[in-house]
Amino acid sequence: MKYPIRAALLLAPALLTTPSWAVDKPADAKDSLAALLPADAVTKHHLTAGGHAIAYTAHAGTLTLRDDDGKPSAKVFYIAYTQDGANAANRPVSFFFNGGPGAGTAYLNLGAAGPKTLQFPSDDSTDGARAKLVDNPDTWLPATDMVFIDAVGTGYSKPLDPAKAAKAYYGVKQDASAFAKTIELWVGANARQASPHYLVGESYGGIRSIQVANALQEQQNLIVNGIVMLSPAIEMSFLDDTDNPLSSAMALPTFIAAHLDETHQLSSQTIDDAYRYALGPYLSTLANTPPQGDAAHRFYAEIAQRTGIPEAIVAKERGALSAMAHDVRSRGGRLHGLYDFTQTIADPYPDGIENGNSPEMTLSGYGRAYGNAFSGYVANELGFRTELTYDLLSMKVNSAWNFGEPGTPLTQQIPVLRKLLALDPSLHVFIANGYFDMACPFGTTRWTKDHIPVGADRVSLHLYPGGHMLYSRPASRAALWHDVSAFYAGQKI
Repeated sequence: MKYPIRAALLLAPALLTTPSWAVDKPADAKDSLAALLPADAVTKHHLTAGGHAIAYTAHAGTLTLRDDDGKPSAKVFYIAYTQDGANAANRPVSFFFNGGPGAGTAYLNLGAAGPKTLQFPSDDSTDGARAKLVDNPDTWLPATDMVFIDAVGTGYSKPLDPAKAAKAYYGVKQDASAFAKTIELWVGANARQASPHYLVGESYGGIRSIQVANALQEQQNLIVNGIVMLSPAIEMSFLDDTDNPLSSAMALPTFIAAHLDETHQLSSQTIDDAYRYALGPYLSTLANTPPQGDAAHRFYAEIAQRTGIPEAIVAKERGALSAMAHDVRSRGGRLHGLYDFTQTIADPYPDGIENGNSPEMTLSGYGRAYGNAFSGYVANELGFRTELTYDLLSMKVNSAWNFGEPGTPLTQQIPVLRKLLALDPSLHVFIANGYFDMACPFGTTRWTKDHIPVGADRVSLHLYPGGHMLYSRPASRAALWHDVSAFYAGQKI
């Protein structure tokens, strides 16, 4: 099975060995990059959010994971923000992780929820060189304490024996077990067993959040109160548009939404119409014998009219538009973004290029600014100084990732989510998507919510103008915080 890059934040999977997160005898820490990790740093801070002054403590440090023999196997980097003077028994604590697989948590920390945010220039949101770190008016700290955790092999989290890291950590199940243990270690060290517990995951973090919730419950006896998913990948098969009419239908509303935004027609009603068309007449036509003659012309013309993509390109794609296709992304000398189809840069290959060589401005361009801003923030404001480079996007982890489990090509998430919703009547799930995200289209999450038989009333879907990192738009970040704060406030504590 072939997986396009839009199937997760990075996604270049290789199915390797059977998952097993415990490792054999590890190398000594002094022989690994983990030796360059400094001692924990604890600092005191103040911020004003929502008109209220908040005093908080930032703890940047590491937790040690061990193998089945009790020997250290990895150092996991985290940053915890806890409100001073709060009642820990009633104060929610949320554990954040990004996706990829292979992405560090700098995106969520400095993008969405942390006390600082990376602000891109209003006249060109793709210009990372002019991005500035500023106070975040929409930090989630008024609602919850926050713990941002870098997966092993990403950010500042390091395996002690890199040769054994893939088998130990780089797969769906072993990754979930490692996160569950890391969370349990933090909860125990900070006496937060009585606190309400939440998971927050972005992109592949959607899969990770479901798996970690299950691992916490089965392996660490900790039942989470809620899950927040931002631009999530939930079922990988929904993101593979190779000869997959359902996946193409789920992605089409995003193409349409970008055109609606460009023509100032974006609304909940026009989005509903786009979704109904995509999962109705469009899917029916795509799944049946390909139309010919006038019927084909009418089909391609309607797709072109709805998406703004030239009919000749639609016909070339036979109606099944691929967000990875350079011809689909390139128009009028501008190249549209995979992670936000309304963002464009000058097309360096206006005459065409092989799809895999067509650049993407989020991961390869302005998004890289998060790494530099984060390392400076952690060193200069939080006092955690190291010679290590912050591994914002680890292709080594990504290429080694094991998406399968014994007997199956892919680990499926919807059955696990359905089980969790049935077993845990207090579990609530908040899903946020950007209208213009082609990497994880909102149609995939809408379809998922519509097909959950038990607990669907506890799953809420929220859509915002923006792409994969919808929070990079200040107005959407503020709207997200407004809805997330209501989500936390509405839970039974």
